[in-house]
Amino acid sequence: MPDGSATAHLYRPKLATILRQGYSFDNFRKDALAGLTVAIVALPLSMAIAVASGVSPERGLYTAIVGGAVVSALGGSRFQIGGPAGAFIVLVAATVARFGIEGLLLTVLLSGAMLILVGLLRLGSLIRHIPHAVMIGFTSGIAVIILASQLKDLAGLRLPVAEPGALPAKLGVLAAALPTFNPIALAIGCGVAALIFLLRAWRPAWPGMLIAVVLAAVLCTALGLPVETIAGRFGELPRSLPVPHWPAMPLALVWQVLPMALSFTLLGAVESLLSARVADGMTGRKHRSNMELVAQGAANIASAIFGGISVTGTIARTAANVRAGAYSPVSGLLHAFFLLAFLVIAAPLAGYIPLSALAGVLVVVCWHMAEKGEFLNLLRHWRTALVLLATFILTLVEDVTVGILAGCAVAAVLAALRRWERGVS
Repeated sequence: MPDGSATAHLYRPKLATILRQGYSFDNFRKDALAGLTVAIVALPLSMAIAVASGVSPERGLYTAIVGGAVVSALGGSRFQIGGPAGAFIVLVAATVARFGIEGLLLTVLLSGAMLILVGLLRLGSLIRHIPHAVMIGFTSGIAVIILASQLKDLAGLRLPVAEPGALPAKLGVLAAALPTFNPIALAIGCGVAALIFLLRAWRPAWPGMLIAVVLAAVLCTALGLPVETIAGRFGELPRSLPVPHWPAMPLALVWQVLPMALSFTLLGAVESLLSARVADGMTGRKHRSNMELVAQGAANIASAIFGGISVTGTIARTAANVRAGAYSPVSGLLHAFFLLAFLVIAAPLAGYIPLSALAGVLVVVCWHMAEKGEFLNLLRHWRTALVLLATFILTLVEDVTVGILAGCAVAAVLAALRRWERGVS
C-alpha cells in the first residue's frame, strides 16, 4: 500500500480517497472501536479544557463534536482527531476575559478563515519547518501556564477578584486566596491525577481519565463532600447541540480581535501539523498538510457557528486513535457521534463531576505536555538553549505568539551567524 507521499500535495480529503479505494465492514469495525476509545478519552478532556479556558463545559463538547467531525471529513490525515486542545487554554481564556463569548466566537471564525487561506496558499510545508527548540519551548511554557491556571480549582480556592491572565499577577492573587484553601478539593484533584498515572502504568489500555473522573464524582456525591461541581458553577448541561448562528461581526470588534485571531491561526496551524506528523511517525504514512489546514479552518468556522471554541489537531487523541487500530477518518467521525450520543443521553450526569477532578485531569496533561527530558537535552548546547529559553520565557511573560516569533527570530540569527562563520573559515 502506498504511504501517501505521491499525493501529499493534493487538495483532496483523505476520507474521499479511502472511500474511493474501497471500504469494508472489517474496516468499519476497526474504526468503530477506535472511535469509541477516543471518545472515552475526549469526554472528560474536552470539558476540562473548556472549564480551564473560562467557558462552560458544554462548549468543549460542541467543539469536539462539530469541529472533530469536520476535521475527519475534510482533513488531509487518515488519523487526525480534532477538538479543543490544552495549548489554546491561555489564548481562549484571555479572549473571553477581554471580549466575552461573542468576541471569542468571532475570533475563532476569523481564525478559521485565515487557516483556510494559509492552506490555499500552500504554506503548510513552511510551518512544519519551525525549529524543534521553538516547539519544545512553547509547549513547555504553555504547560506551566495551564498548571498555574488549575491551582484555583485544584485547591478549591475562592478568589476575591477575577483571576488575572498574566502569570506573575495570577500567582499573587492565588497566594492571597490561600486562607480559602479546601483540603478535600485538593485531595480529590491529586487523587484523580495519581489514579490516571497509576492506570497508565498498570493498565494502559484502560480509559484512565474517564475512570478517575467517574470515581471522583461517585465518591463526592455518595459522601456529600463539600467541593464545587460542574452543576454548582454552570448548571445542568444542555442535551443537544445549539441552534447554529453566525457570530455578530461589527467592524470595530473585528479590528479589535484580529491580533488574537492571528495568534489562534499560528498556534492552530503549528499544533495541527505537529499532531499530523506524530500520526505519520506512528504509521509510516504521509499527510496532506495544506488540505489539513483547509480542514482545520473549516472546522473552526463550524465550531464558532455552533458556539464552540477553537479546534485543532490533538496529539494525545490522535495517538490514541492510532494505537486503538483506526483504519480511516471514519473513526474520527464516529468519535464525534459517540460524544453527541453522550450529550443527548447522559449530559445531566456530568453535573456531578467535581471541578477539582477536571483540574486533576489537566495536571496530567501538563505533565506530559512539558517534554521535560527533551527540554533538559536542548539546554546542553548553547545554540539550542538560547532558542529554547527565548521561546519559553517570552511565552510565560508575554504570550504564545510572541514566544514563537522570538524563538524563530533567535534561531534565524544563529543560523545566519553559523553560515557567516563557515564563510570566514
